[in-house]
Amino acid sequence: MFSLKVNEEVSLKLLQIEDAQELFALVDHSRDYLREWLPWVDNMKEEEDYEPVIEMWLKQFSSHDGFQTGIQYKGELAGMVGFHGIDWSNKKTSIGYWLSDHYQGKGIMTAAVKALLDQAFEVYNLNRVEIQCGIENKKSQGIPRRLGFKPDGIIKDAEYLYDHFHDTILYSLLSREWNEYR
Repeated sequence: MFSLKVNEEVSLKLLQIEDAQELFALVDHSRDYLREWLPWVDNMKEEEDYEPVIEMWLKQFSSHDGFQTGIQYKGELAGMVGFHGIDWSNKKTSIGYWLSDHYQGKGIMTAAVKALLDQAFEVYNLNRVEIQCGIENKKSQGIPRRLGFKPDGIIKDAEYLYDHFHDTILYSLLSREWNEYR
């Protein structure tokens, strides 16, 4: 299965069905924190809820349409990062990510997203990568800003969070910009 060593402390791996318990425990521990920006948290009520989702992620990887990986920090699951579907015709994708609250502030997500950018531009030869963040989610916006993304604009009512819509900011990075940035 796919795995990627990011640095001495961080690695990425495709999750398997047997990872459902650890994934559930991580989300459950950070439920209130994650719920602020992630619309799926309330739907994941028990370990078994992750099994069909993990199967879907594995099918996504096997069909070469992006992937979702668990972020391992010092051998423990800390969050997730991955490519949403890949638009091969237009050579672009988008990245989604989340990190448990007790792993924040260690540079984990910046390193993980940087590794995905290398994968997108150097392995997949994509031209464009996008990241959308809640307009009020300053922590999440720090990732694309640190990695050289530029804001493309605000998408009004882009996502429904439990009882309200919220705006997102769309960031993008082109292959030529990444080559200049690194």
